[in-house]
Amino acid sequence: MPTPVSRRAPDRAAALAQYRRRADFYDKELAPFEPIRGEAIACLELRPGDTVLDVGCGTGLSFELLHRRVGKNGRIVGIEQCPEMLDKARMRVRDNQWHNVELVCAPAATAQVRAMADAALFHFTHDVLRESAAIGNMLAHLKRGARVVATGLQWAPPWAWPTNAFVLLAALYSVTSMEGLGHPWDKLARRLTDLEVQSTLLGGVYIARGVYLPDLH
Repeated sequence: MPTPVSRRAPDRAAALAQYRRRADFYDKELAPFEPIRGEAIACLELRPGDTVLDVGCGTGLSFELLHRRVGKNGRIVGIEQCPEMLDKARMRVRDNQWHNVELVCAPAATAQVRAMADAALFHFTHDVLRESAAIGNMLAHLKRGARVVATGLQWAPPWAWPTNAFVLLAALYSVTSMEGLGHPWDKLARRLTDLEVQSTLLGGVYIARGVYLPDLH
């Protein structure tokens, strides 16, 4: 059964338990959303040799697309608090013989990253994006001018009740709090410039992109 969802702050322990249960079939669950992943990664505008943070990397579903863009001279840092999910990511790295992927098993708020990155991806990481400490820690590992892209569920306009029914069911299954589901990117937006937000899947999913210029915030 999914963890009960409220409007309170995200529950890290509940999220860990939730994703431990989902690890074995997570890839199949996310399959319908793969086009969004591709679009989000394209928005990062990665170049060969770049370093990119994959925040809440899960089983490493983004690694292949990221690797194609940064190349063997680039670097991918996957950050994931769930050991069972990270085990799947580790197997993916091993099977593809990627030697430039570093995996960090820790919450985004406390993860220690040995890099200053050119870009960061937050793909369907609602709980992370509602935690200021997590955002701050990840942005602290970005270079000035780094590109940041976030995607995830959002409430559609009230009249789009079929979409919102889908969002509700998906949120009950995948997040621990509905707090901020109206504008899930707003805490991140306060730390970025040139923010652009677009909606897809009939308004139930967003893609937000911006640039990190710490001296402007």
